[in-house]
Amino acid sequence: MRPDVRAAASLARRRVPPRRTQMRHLWCRVRASQDAPIQTSLVIIYFGGNDSVHPHPSGLGPHVPLPEYIENMRKIAMHLKTLSEKTRLIFLSAPLVNEEQIRETLSDKLGELNRTNESCRIYSEACLELCRDLDIKAIDLWTTIQKRDDWLTECFKDGIHFSSEGSKIVVKEIMKVLREAEWEPSLHWKSLPAEFGEDSPYDPVSPDGNTTVNVSEGSFPQKHAMGIEN
Repeated sequence: MRPDVRAAASLARRRVPPRRTQMRHLWCRVRASQDAPIQTSLVIIYFGGNDSVHPHPSGLGPHVPLPEYIENMRKIAMHLKTLSEKTRLIFLSAPLVNEEQIRETLSDKLGELNRTNESCRIYSEACLELCRDLDIKAIDLWTTIQKRDDWLTECFKDGIHFSSEGSKIVVKEIMKVLREAEWEPSLHWKSLPAEFGEDSPYDPVSPDGNTTVNVSEGSFPQKHAMGIEN
């Protein structure tokens, strides 16, 4: 795996607390990579769902006021743009939720419903408007998920977190951006150079029994399963 992709994957795997601390932790980790000899090629920023929950009277909880959310996202975007001329950004807007499913599956853990589609829509639109102002690629998850007729029953595990079907929609939209973006170099999978792409006697044996099949020249492993055309 390329070092820049490996670093991005490592960052994505780390779980950090929600709300302002989440942004601070991400901010610090990104700042720490500013002097890295190899800069990340692609950063996908996905905040807004937790920020958009209704404020609790106690002041506790993950809610972030809308103006503060917008300013946090602006700071993250502006900083990431300074890392490298070749560092590309994609923002994912706050997705919608299945309110009834949340009541059924999470009410015993989260209490009264404090996350609604209306609040998610407001934060989603704010994210998209910011991206238009900053000329950053963005994916409107709030609208995109609803294009599937059965989204209420198939796209969520608990009303908040995506099921495999919901995740497929997200992947498909990201791949669409990578395919259509006029970036140089292109980050679409068909354009990425293969590492260790030389022929090997340890590759699968071809039908003629005398040569091997170079697996690095194959297609994206799960593109058909994910509904990705190219």
